[in-house]
Amino acid sequence: MDDAAPSAVVLVTPRRRVFSGPEVRWTVVVVVLAVAGVVALWPRTSQVSAARGLVPQVLSQSAAITSPAPDDAALAGARAAAVLAPCPTPRPAAPRPAGPLAGIVVPCLGAPGVVDVAAALAGRPALVNLWASWCGPWRAEMPVLAAYAAQPDAVTVLGVDVQDDPGAALNLLSSLGVHYPSVTDPDGALQRALRGPRVLPLSFVVAPDGTVALIAPRVFSSVEGIRQAIADPSRPAGPR
Repeated sequence: MDDAAPSAVVLVTPRRRVFSGPEVRWTVVVVVLAVAGVVALWPRTSQVSAARGLVPQVLSQSAAITSPAPDDAALAGARAAAVLAPCPTPRPAAPRPAGPLAGIVVPCLGAPGVVDVAAALAGRPALVNLWASWCGPWRAEMPVLAAYAAQPDAVTVLGVDVQDDPGAALNLLSSLGVHYPSVTDPDGALQRALRGPRVLPLSFVVAPDGTVALIAPRVFSSVEGIRQAIADPSRPAGPR
């Protein structure tokens, strides 16, 4: 066999393109516009998700925790239209009010008068749900809570309208056909006593002895999900 000269291996290095000044400027402009578009769409996406009731709505840390006190005369028409169930009252032979809600007295939303929360709930389990008429996720949750409250074996359900206008709250309840009782929290005392995270909606289980357990934040989508949360408040939110 004839010896052949070894073939030479030629490495071809791709030629690196050098961008001109105008091309660089246009590239920067395109990137900036793309980022701006994402930023502009982000709030809308978050609002749509909240409106569909997918996740609890995070409250601004700078938002005031107070809301207007109910004006009985001004709210008469809205209360008549909403037809809320009477706010709970202490039961005979109920144990002495205890727990973090002891001493918290707030106005009833559906009728004139106030509610001593711990005394009204003493001796029976209850589901306390914080809400507001401007909270999109809560609007998705409310019919589910109403369906649960209508069950024969349901625990007492008490809504707490927070950081909201009482008239707007009553109008929304009326439009949704939701009638279980709610109170308002003008100075934020009840919200502070519960010591929950700053999200809405937010629910708590109050035991007959007055102890309070936070339900892992979620937006309820089924009656069974509510039952499970009451039985085990620390259970993480999942398919409901």
